[in-house]
Amino acid sequence: MHYQLIEDQNSLNDLCEQLSKSKVLAIDTEFVRTRTLYAKLGLLQVCDGEQLALIDPLAIEDLSPFWALLTNESITKVLHACSEDLEVFLTAGDCKPVNLIDSQIMMSFLGHGLSLGYAAMVKHFTEIELDKSESRTDWTKRPLTEKQLSYASADVDYLFKIYPKILAEITQAGFLTYAQIETQSMIEKKFTPINEGEMYLNIKMNWRLNPKQLNSLKYLASWRFQQAKKRDLPIGFVAKDHTLMALAQSNPKSVSAMLSLEGVEMLDIRHKGKAMLAVLAQAEKAEVSSYPQKINRLDEYPGYKQIFKKVKAFLITASEQNGLAIENVASKKQINQFLTWQFDLNGARNNSTKVELITDWRNELFGQALLDFAQQGFE
Repeated sequence: MHYQLIEDQNSLNDLCEQLSKSKVLAIDTEFVRTRTLYAKLGLLQVCDGEQLALIDPLAIEDLSPFWALLTNESITKVLHACSEDLEVFLTAGDCKPVNLIDSQIMMSFLGHGLSLGYAAMVKHFTEIELDKSESRTDWTKRPLTEKQLSYASADVDYLFKIYPKILAEITQAGFLTYAQIETQSMIEKKFTPINEGEMYLNIKMNWRLNPKQLNSLKYLASWRFQQAKKRDLPIGFVAKDHTLMALAQSNPKSVSAMLSLEGVEMLDIRHKGKAMLAVLAQAEKAEVSSYPQKINRLDEYPGYKQIFKKVKAFLITASEQNGLAIENVASKKQINQFLTWQFDLNGARNNSTKVELITDWRNELFGQALLDFAQQGFE
């Protein structure tokens, strides 16, 4: 399908008014994310089967007519592997889409694995080999070439054509609701505000630290994220994880003491040493009662390996009984989340995060049986 390039406000307004009457829109984004915390939007693509438009967000000041399409409940939006697109919608438009479904998730429920690429999906349905040579291009550089625009248009052209086939297959298989719930779950996760006070929980080896050291790590991780937001840098560009761990562990009192620590990144200390000393000094003033509890490792829980194997075997059986692949039903992370909750490690039972294996469609299929299995000591 031939595309139209939208480069001015009036054209965007007219386009979005026409598209607002659509039942289904295939949507994609092109962005750059190399040396920034937030992705830089370079292009928006949309197709309703009759017209295919490429919207230049660098040339148009007000994208709100497009964001309004994403929040229009009467229009189904289909995207492929939309995790990063959602981040773009959040950071560029503060726009949380509704009635959206991810075709990669749909394909996973049809037995194609969790990470089927767009080109592979197109080839599966059409036998057409897409040219993906422009996937690493700089989408913020102008002017965009004809090859770039053609590449970008294909990302929604074929998606719109293929979507009815995927929809028919997944409806017949009885898994459409599951795919909708999984897509919505991804949206909710992306749009849940980041808790800066819990950033330290994402740093590897944090379980090695005692409560006082964890408190220092908590302050350092929060400071690093604030710096990354302020300067729009990847958090690793502000300071590396291993630097924060070494500082939290040793609590040095000078930049020279920092430089002598094993595991620190020298550039981190040279550029941010004084700032991190100030953060450590601030952490020192915290009340002992506010220190994080020592982190207990799940894999050190008595009998963890055997219990994990039993739970996975239980879930494989449950998957097969319902015509599903185990990768759709339970990842290692989801099983570990359930076990952490079951054993109430690190106050997991007081955590408001939903336990995915006993929530929504999984709960309907096997939730109570899994809880009974746990209650019986996994025997």
